[in-house]
Amino acid sequence: MWLFLYIRHYSFKRSKVRIVLKFFCVNHYWPLYMKFLNSSIFRAFSVLLIWGLCASFSKSTKSDPAQAFWDRLRDHCGKAYEGQLPDGISHELFNGKKLVMHVRQCDENTIKIPFFVGEDRSRTWVLTKKEGIITLKHDHRHEDGSEDIITQYGGTASNGGYPHMQMFPADLQTAELIDYAATNIWWLTVTDKLFSYSLRRLEGNSYLSVVFDLTTPVAAPAAPWGWEE
Repeated sequence: MWLFLYIRHYSFKRSKVRIVLKFFCVNHYWPLYMKFLNSSIFRAFSVLLIWGLCASFSKSTKSDPAQAFWDRLRDHCGKAYEGQLPDGISHELFNGKKLVMHVRQCDENTIKIPFFVGEDRSRTWVLTKKEGIITLKHDHRHEDGSEDIITQYGGTASNGGYPHMQMFPADLQTAELIDYAATNIWWLTVTDKLFSYSLRRLEGNSYLSVVFDLTTPVAAPAAPWGWEE
């Protein structure tokens, strides 16, 4: 129903301005309005409007895949999970050892995940996020907490990646620290059921992967070397 408001006339009376307002309802438009609401055109318009809103929401979610990955990983903060080498994968340092990851520390822009290999508590994966891009570094410590000579290597994602996967080509620091690792590419994946840490060295084509079962948390291990309880 459309409502029109206009000034009919005005006059002065007892030193006060009196404005006469008249409301006019265009009643003969009302049936047309109701007919429009029940029309197929209006229903089609409503469907398109809802679809547009959903598409806009979906686009805003997809526009920041790094944040989606980050949030998905942060959901596991405080939990630990046991992993294993996939079939056909072998590594002299990991074979036959209990492999455990612990999503131990989660801040707005930093996630630290100690990775335990048997009794060796020297490794921590350090993820940082800046302007929608994630960086992976490897923090290696001695039992007394001091840094290993080979530490802080890794790389920064070249783009936002995917909500379930981020890739990290070796950076300049890595190439200068470990010359044979200059062609390394690390990637992390996280789904509802699995987390994986993978590495491929393009020169020589070596490959490593550890897969963790996110459906079955295990007891949180002791602090990694260099950390306080």
